[in-house]
Amino acid sequence: MQRIIDAHMHLSEHRDDALNHFARMNGLRYTLDELVGTMRRHKIVCGLLLSPPLRGGVPLPNENVIRLCRRGGGMLAPVITVEPTAKEVKAAVKLADEDRKEVKGFKVRLGYVKASADSPVFDRLYDYAESEGLPVLFHTGDTAVSNGDLSRSHPLTLDGLANKREELTIILCHFGNPWFEDVAELIYKHPNVYADISGLTTGGAYAEKYAEWLARKISEAIYFAGGADKVIFGTDYPVTKHEDTLALVRRLEVDEGDKEKILWRNAERVFGL
Repeated sequence: MQRIIDAHMHLSEHRDDALNHFARMNGLRYTLDELVGTMRRHKIVCGLLLSPPLRGGVPLPNENVIRLCRRGGGMLAPVITVEPTAKEVKAAVKLADEDRKEVKGFKVRLGYVKASADSPVFDRLYDYAESEGLPVLFHTGDTAVSNGDLSRSHPLTLDGLANKREELTIILCHFGNPWFEDVAELIYKHPNVYADISGLTTGGAYAEKYAEWLARKISEAIYFAGGADKVIFGTDYPVTKHEDTLALVRRLEVDEGDKEKILWRNAERVFGL
């Protein structure tokens, strides 16, 4: 457990960042210096940076994320967020192609956008991702806003896409919370489907009991899947503190070899780090 890769973090340094609320709630400054310092303290050798949502629901422009990564001292790599329009898909593919040495994947915000994973608008994105061996991360499960569309963010909506696109590496963010058993089936069924454990711990009156429940659910999913080869560490900083997600991994009732896979081996393989 001397090496860790965080496959899911956010940052903007933007006043209208909708995640500022979570940063304040967690007592975080939510700055590049803080993030890099936290990574070094926890021996996180690399982190993947994703666009946070801004007020109004739009994501931070991907160019901003790339610039932040370049200021990260070699510790950060960008994931490009893709919105469901032909124009945005074309721009995302172009940007990834121009910065192919830096970009490590794409993100689709299921539940926050008016499109499903199998919408034809994403076909060009998936074609490019397959050709370049780049994973596509999908928001799955609960949404941070009450008007999110759970019918589109339910993890089982990815089953059809995984059936049609066997060469596309699919990562289900947030382990589909609260549909852990559905995600367990998907990572067991599909060789190309993975899940990250980001953004699962957010406090509350029963925080300790909830942490126990989370560890049990993820452990059971690993048992069902026959191992932890498909589970990836991610925090969702600043939504969840690094300390809390690392504590979640320590709670898992799996062997140390599987914890090592979760903390870095799987991400290193999937993202080519």
